[in-house]
Amino acid sequence: MTEALSPSIGWGVLHLFCKASGSEAAGTGPGVDTEAVTRAVKGAEAGDAQVVSVSLLGHKADVGFVALAEDLWRLRKFQTDLQAAGLVVVDSFVSLTEVSEYAAGLPDEMRQKRLYPQLPPEGMQAFCFYPMSKRRGDAEGSNWFSLPFEERKAMMHAHGAVGRTFAGRIVQLITGSTGIDDWEWGVTLFGVRPDDLKDCVYSMRFDEGSARFAEFGTFVTGMVAPIETVMATAVRGE
Repeated sequence: MTEALSPSIGWGVLHLFCKASGSEAAGTGPGVDTEAVTRAVKGAEAGDAQVVSVSLLGHKADVGFVALAEDLWRLRKFQTDLQAAGLVVVDSFVSLTEVSEYAAGLPDEMRQKRLYPQLPPEGMQAFCFYPMSKRRGDAEGSNWFSLPFEERKAMMHAHGAVGRTFAGRIVQLITGSTGIDDWEWGVTLFGVRPDDLKDCVYSMRFDEGSARFAEFGTFVTGMVAPIETVMATAVRGE
């Protein structure tokens, strides 16, 4: 047996975005075994992982998964099982749950929710994910990491205040990926309605921390649903 590999605090997080329909460009081969995909999800959940399955919109991918587990080998097995079932991973993101350095003094209950979230949130089908980093520009004042800590902290608190105005409409999962993936953070949003996602991201781009320093990657959008529904929609168009 492979020895477990776990972060000292929090969980590993694996976002997988997959093609389900056969195409030469996607390299998907003969087809997808939907029952095997379902078994992969159920098996991961039985092995102490959380899995959120998402039916995706647009050309980027057909189905998405957000998997959280203490042991990174558990996440690797989940990825392997999905690929063995015929899904082709066309994009991914690897990160860890974390509590920001700017959140010192956060009540323990809130810290635990960030480190060990329970997903998906009830009543929130709308989903989007995007990676982001803070800018390292050469111009004076455009490098986030050259700013004094207290200045960065003030901007992050203002950023968080905007986010809190969406309580009840949005639940966010922000995970750290510095040194693990190409971007520094992954942002996963769950919303009551799709326009909640749009309103939240739009509003938060106007605070100083985002307007001056945020760089965003590709957005992926869809609907959270049971794995059976996700696969039926992706493969058979039901």
